[in-house]
Amino acid sequence: MLALGERDAFELGGQEKVDTGQGWRAFVRGVAVELVAAGHQVSGARLSIDSDLPMGAGLSSSASLAVSVAFALLGTDDADRVELARLCSRVENEWVGARTGLLDQLAVLLGREGHALRLDCRTLETGQVPLELGDWSLATLDSGEEHGEGYNQRRDECERARRELGLESLRDATEADADRLPAPLSERVRHVVTENARVDATVAALRDGDLESVGGILDASHASLRDDYEASTPGVERTLERCREAGAAGARIVGGGFGGSVLALYPPGAEPPSRSVAVSPGPAARLL
Repeated sequence: MLALGERDAFELGGQEKVDTGQGWRAFVRGVAVELVAAGHQVSGARLSIDSDLPMGAGLSSSASLAVSVAFALLGTDDADRVELARLCSRVENEWVGARTGLLDQLAVLLGREGHALRLDCRTLETGQVPLELGDWSLATLDSGEEHGEGYNQRRDECERARRELGLESLRDATEADADRLPAPLSERVRHVVTENARVDATVAALRDGDLESVGGILDASHASLRDDYEASTPGVERTLERCREAGAAGARIVGGGFGGSVLALYPPGAEPPSRSVAVSPGPAARLL
């Protein structure tokens, strides 16, 4: 890993299934072994890995690493991208110990320039939604706090809530269901229900070109992540306030929470704070 000045070497086969203490090495080893287990032809390789994505900042650096390693070892990017997303997610879950879903991997693999990606996590149906910024801009600002503990605990709480409600998925829950549960499960369910509604509202606003409404939805989303999901931190809140002081129309924490970056939407004429990184929807991962 050039960015860290670190090296690793291993033979395929005989790797531990779960290895949460090796950082980036667990991703590389996991992808290699899982590709072989899935029946792909993978031979020995010498890889040089570098990145300009900050690690632990909630910007999908781990998904980007896994997908990049998979393409390099396969020697092609002509693969079933949904299945590859499943494989890379399995590495994150079983080799690294982070119980994330498929959002990051599918965003990396299915992105399209000038578009947002709508993902149905139940069916894995995806759709491209035009994201035309015009004179508006998007930028991220790192809080300086790397992701802390808490993500897996929130997954456990959501699973408990699902069982207590007798549902196949919290996707089927309502705000009335949330009211039936004790804290903090009630708050976790309320976040899921309202956030799903905000996704649909964002898609509708983007299709109408109504970026001002998107800004308000970003603010509401962050408030829910902070108050109902309790995934924010003091450092993230200070970062969010800097974005607002700079004129952001809306902002929210991104990534797994408990640290990381804030994504903010700025209207024409607003200047993001110093050290912000301008972002825009780009193409999917590919071999160059």
